[in-house]
Amino acid sequence: MANTQLEEKSNWERETLEKLLLAQVTEQRRARRWGIFLKLLVLVYLFALLLLVRGGDLGLADLFDRDKEPQEHVAVIDIEGLIASAATVNAEDINKTLREAFEDDETAAVLLRINSGGGSPVQAGLIHDEILRLREKHEDIPVYAVIADAGASGAYYIAVAADEIYADRGSIVGSIGVRLDSFGVVDLLERWGIERRLFTAGEKKGLLDPFLPLQDEEVTHIETVIGQIHDQFISVVREGRGDRLAEQEDIFSGLIWTGVDALDLGLIDGLGDDRFVAHDVIGIDRMVVFKPRRTALQLLLEDLGVAIGNRILNWQNIPQWR
Repeated sequence: MANTQLEEKSNWERETLEKLLLAQVTEQRRARRWGIFLKLLVLVYLFALLLLVRGGDLGLADLFDRDKEPQEHVAVIDIEGLIASAATVNAEDINKTLREAFEDDETAAVLLRINSGGGSPVQAGLIHDEILRLREKHEDIPVYAVIADAGASGAYYIAVAADEIYADRGSIVGSIGVRLDSFGVVDLLERWGIERRLFTAGEKKGLLDPFLPLQDEEVTHIETVIGQIHDQFISVVREGRGDRLAEQEDIFSGLIWTGVDALDLGLIDGLGDDRFVAHDVIGIDRMVVFKPRRTALQLLLEDLGVAIGNRILNWQNIPQWR
């Protein structure tokens, strides 16, 4: 009798434990399904938001414009931020976008909307040369450059490839020069008793090593190199601006100028923004922005990066012009 009761109790405990385990497994499966569903829902939401905000960048806008009547426009290309091979403004992306703009049947003029302090002379030179090549190939399509806050150094190198340049009164224009930054900590090493050990194959392979004293012949060589790049810059500006450029030597000294002074010096052709140039100079109000093609994932990551950057900036009390 007692054994029967113990056996029944044992069976009941086992059945109860099995039911609890089964219920737990069922709950875990349900939670997993809901988790997958919510993740998919978030992805669908982000993709829909991406299409809404960035559909044009993905080229989807063309699907909805096929039935519209052809209408000429000003093709706008943004040159904004650092000019470098790994930056947003790089020769590969910009030149591809330039070709798309020039080859568009509805493009009546190309407008470079510039807001950059410069960057790589190589990348700027590649973009400049491509603009000249496309201008020669499409002689009926003029090119205009409009400078916003800044069009300096490499950005101005690009601008002089245009037929005409415009800027605001307070725009920063010029900086026609070349710089190479370095530093030296020789005395600091000596003070702390640190010995510098450098092994090279090639007599000048340690050129401008910040831990070694400057050598006169090395400084002379570097000055020659950047001097050649500066001469190229000056030649490009003279060729692009022609007799519009004032004969004033400090134009090429690396100084920056306001839009008003730049106009007097012949660095630009007039004062005005992109809307003014499109409406009053070109005579066409319709402006279409051409951008490098990005995948959906690239655009999403770019937007997330901008959002995070803005959040960080909002944490800091930084005075800004309004």
